[in-house]
Amino acid sequence: MAHGTVIVGTGQGGFQLAASLRDSGYADPITLVGDEPGLPYQRPPLSKAFLQGKVDDTGLLLRPPPFYQRIDARVLGGTRVARIDRAARGVHLSSGQTLPYDHLVLATGATARTLCVPGAGLSGVHVLRGLEDARRIREQLARARAVAVVGAGFIGLELAAVARGQGLPMHVIEATARPLLRALSEPMARHLQAFHEAQGTQFHLNTQLDAIEGEDGRATGLRLHGGGRIVADLIVIAVGVTPNDQLARDAGLAVGNGIEVDELLLTSDAAISALGDCANFPFAADGGSRVRIESVQNAVDQARCIAARLCGQPLPYAKVPWFWSEQGPCRLQMAGLAAPGDRSDIEGDPASGRFSVLRYRGDQLSAVESLNDPAAHMRARTALAPVLAPT
Repeated sequence: MAHGTVIVGTGQGGFQLAASLRDSGYADPITLVGDEPGLPYQRPPLSKAFLQGKVDDTGLLLRPPPFYQRIDARVLGGTRVARIDRAARGVHLSSGQTLPYDHLVLATGATARTLCVPGAGLSGVHVLRGLEDARRIREQLARARAVAVVGAGFIGLELAAVARGQGLPMHVIEATARPLLRALSEPMARHLQAFHEAQGTQFHLNTQLDAIEGEDGRATGLRLHGGGRIVADLIVIAVGVTPNDQLARDAGLAVGNGIEVDELLLTSDAAISALGDCANFPFAADGGSRVRIESVQNAVDQARCIAARLCGQPLPYAKVPWFWSEQGPCRLQMAGLAAPGDRSDIEGDPASGRFSVLRYRGDQLSAVESLNDPAAHMRARTALAPVLAPT
């Protein structure tokens, strides 16, 4: 009797794998198991359209319920996997049930980091990773007097645009010298910072948070290193994520900044694959150095790669990474993967609000960042394909 494929994780990658398996003719059982209740949904709108009330819970769904009936895939939402029994090829659920598998795919995603500072547990302090987080933040946005975000990454700046759009005082606290230090070139990051400042957002760079202050169990503000204070009753901690690799670690799989996989996305156990935010894979364009990429594109393309392998068409994973971020009217699209030391050349006029930054490692194009120019982004993906995705 075929046990089929068990997918741990009901995010974009888990959903895509189930859909791609059926599209590729896979006939064995498919079961998706996820901690969160309900059906797979989109995460990117959580920090933008969902907070603004432009999309509701139903609008977030990747597919409506009949889709899963049509592809004959079982979804076990609100269900936690307690451990993996590699010898017996089964996953043990917290309910006591065991799911046998022929192949197991770990699409467990990542968890938002928190801060170990006094006051971090006060009401009004949030992270933004899942739907429940977004619901709580959206509810509080409707009655907040002032907002602060700790961390000037994409989530922090997207939320800043939403808060300013609602007329709320907005502060961004960042420990490094500029926003998006690890993600973007300096010219593009400074341009976005200037946009946010023009909207009224106040940045506190090179600034450490000492404590979150509160009264009667509720947050009222932040105390900064050196004595400065910021008034805020809605505080979001947006300092990155950590990969959910504990299941793999407990099962004795190779783990290092995520679950280690090979070029076919197989773990150290040939019956187990991993994909998405939790997977650490060899990046073909950089001599096979290991990377872990947090993006919808990466999860979707890795899911398709695993589906093809399980259906008898194994190919190494070698896709051009691409990302996007919407911050108010600023639509940023990125293709490729730059290193901090890569050169930055500006193409176009930043004053127009439509330009690109081309990143070079030596003489070779490594990435392109395009603002409000989707055509330039598509050209970049085409140009990078033979460089970053060798066949």
